[in-house]
Amino acid sequence: MQPSTTSQEPKIWCLLGRKAGDNTQVLALAHALGWPMEEKLILARGWELVPHLLLRVTLLGIDQHASSPLTAPWPDLVISAGRRNEPVARWIKRQSGGRTKLVHLGRPWAPVESYDLIVSTPQYFLTPGPMVLINPLPLHQFTRAGVDQAATAATTALAHMPRPYTTVLIGGDSGPFVFTLDKGRLLARGVNRLIRQTGGTALVSGSPRTPPAVAEAISAALDVPAQCYWWHNRDKAAPNPYSAYLGLADRFVVTGESMSMLAEAASLGRPLYIFDPGDASGSWWSHAHNLRPKPLSHALAMRFAPRRMRRDVSRIQQALVEAGQARWLEDAPELIATGETWAKKMRPDPSVGAHVAAERIRALF
Repeated sequence: MQPSTTSQEPKIWCLLGRKAGDNTQVLALAHALGWPMEEKLILARGWELVPHLLLRVTLLGIDQHASSPLTAPWPDLVISAGRRNEPVARWIKRQSGGRTKLVHLGRPWAPVESYDLIVSTPQYFLTPGPMVLINPLPLHQFTRAGVDQAATAATTALAHMPRPYTTVLIGGDSGPFVFTLDKGRLLARGVNRLIRQTGGTALVSGSPRTPPAVAEAISAALDVPAQCYWWHNRDKAAPNPYSAYLGLADRFVVTGESMSMLAEAASLGRPLYIFDPGDASGSWWSHAHNLRPKPLSHALAMRFAPRRMRRDVSRIQQALVEAGQARWLEDAPELIATGETWAKKMRPDPSVGAHVAAERIRALF
């Protein structure tokens, strides 16, 4: 059965995987469209890169028994993100006789022409055009109403912690960024300075990427009132306070390597300070921690790979600062002393471009 060609709303398949950030973006875009959708979990095998690079349009790289079934009737639209799901999306289009539209989030490994629309961000070196939309930040699913509801539910549990609340969102190792103990302590010192100036409490949330040793170093270095949530020693029976921390925030401190956390904080209209976990300019190769496989491969890709395969998250950080949507943490003392007047000029986009992308997709049908 082919995708529908009637006046009914198009049907979406959302290809999901192991990466929460990719899944969040896929679902956010599907919800912005408001069409009937079905989630398809795709679990790649450890050696998926070989068949994906050699065959490109194949299911050989996925565990078909553990993944969701992929059978007719085929969808009108497939939304994907991440390299591992690209061959699967293209395989679905082939099974549909070419009628299924493909939308990919992020940077595709396949040629741009393989997709009907690519929704990307400035960290990738893609050129905007009819098939490429560059949004300022990654998509997410948080809304002001949703985080406010979570904040209300958490108010009693945090009643003993003084206001105002500075929500501190911490990522971890990513690409060229290695979150060392020293960087963790530097972040904690910046938060200490800020809280001593504003009063109140630091609501700290780590992520699955936060190295446990770094989390412990940050906790030990914080000398202001703080409530910390760390993934490595969390109570799995208790709710994750992340949404509540977003809603309770009077201001944010976010580590700059986490595009998702930056996007979520920037959409909520509170002063946002970015902590840069990178190494000093010109010193990258002198640090032993950068010789690990992931940061080293990123450095080599930035130097030798084709331009469209490169990734530089500092482009998003700088764009936020230049647009007046964020400031650097090191500048916070002076900005707070002058009343944070800069934040009054913030013009947050709660959808971070999801509705713009949705309109581009509707035009495909």
